[in-house]
Order: sequence, then structure tokens, then C-alpha cells
Amino acid sequence: MLEKVLAFDTQLFVFLNGLGTATYDGFWLFITKQSNWTPFFLMLLFLVYKKLGTKPTLTLLLFVALLLLVSDQTCNLFKYTFQRLRPCNNPEIKSVIRVVKSSDTFSFFSGHAANSMATMTFLFLLLKKYYRYAFLLFLFPLIFAYSRIYLGLHYPLDIVTGYLFGASFGFIAYKLYQKYVLKHSRNS
Repeated sequence: MLEKVLAFDTQLFVFLNGLGTATYDGFWLFITKQSNWTPFFLMLLFLVYKKLGTKPTLTLLLFVALLLLVSDQTCNLFKYTFQRLRPCNNPEIKSVIRVVKSSDTFSFFSGHAANSMATMTFLFLLLKKYYRYAFLLFLFPLIFAYSRIYLGLHYPLDIVTGYLFGASFGFIAYKLYQKYVLKHSRNS
């Protein structure tokens, strides 16, 4: 059963990765670099500050930092436990895929997918009552994580697993924030 899932995952990766062209490589290299998203993150920070105020926003930054730490370290634990080769390093498919970027680390599961989904789930749950279109936050993890497939760095299963872990961590972080920060800021 696992072999069939992994075979399908590889076939889907080869198909999705093969949709790319050299014309768009620069765009996806730009998308995958976290620092290029700084204006987006600053805008989100402003939206949070505008609705919650200074102290809850500063506490939110601490929660996001801890959320990213937990998400990232869980991802690393899985990567070094399973030691799945990245597609760009897989000798069975390397000759038939587009490798735009390489990495020597392991593949399962995607830290980009987990971290982006964790933060956006957390922020969505926090902002949905203030902003009608808060669901659009989920475009970020979709675009950000797809860049990893496009570049030849992750299989779809790496992305989906990262999304599941990230969404779970984001939900837990939101519940903790709600219980310990929002509850106290309303009572103050």
C-alpha cells in the first residue's frame, strides 16, 4: 500500500513539476524566498495591530515565533527520521524532472508548507471575525508551497503533510492565544 502511495506521489510530482518552463523559473525562485514576502507579513501585522492593539499584537508575535519554532523542529524531526530524498536528489527521476533549485536536506515533510499553513491558520482564525476576506490568507501557503514542487524540492505528499501539521499547530496556537491572551485582554 505504501509503495503505491509513494509511486502515485512521484508520478504526480513529475507531472506538476513538468508543467514548468524556463520562462517562469525566476518568478518561482522569487516566490520561494521567504524574505520576499516581508511586505505581506508587515501588512498582516498592521491588520492585527489595527484590530487588537499593541499588547495583544506583541504577544501574537511571540506566539507566532513559538509556533514557527515548534512547526520547524517537528518538520526537522520527521525529515531526519524518514530521510526521504528530495526529488532533485532522487536518481530514479532526476533525469526526467526539472531541477531549478537543489538542496541536500531531506524532503518529508515540507517546512515551507508547514510553517506557512501554521501561521496563516493561526491568523485566519484570529482575523476572520474582523475581515470578510480573511480566507484569502490561505493563498499564501498554496502559492508558497507549490513553488517547492515547481523547483524540484518537494513531492506533493510532503506539501500535504506539511499543510496538515501546520493547520493543526496553527489551530492549537490559536486556541492557546484565545484562552490566555484574548480572554485576559477582554477582561482588562
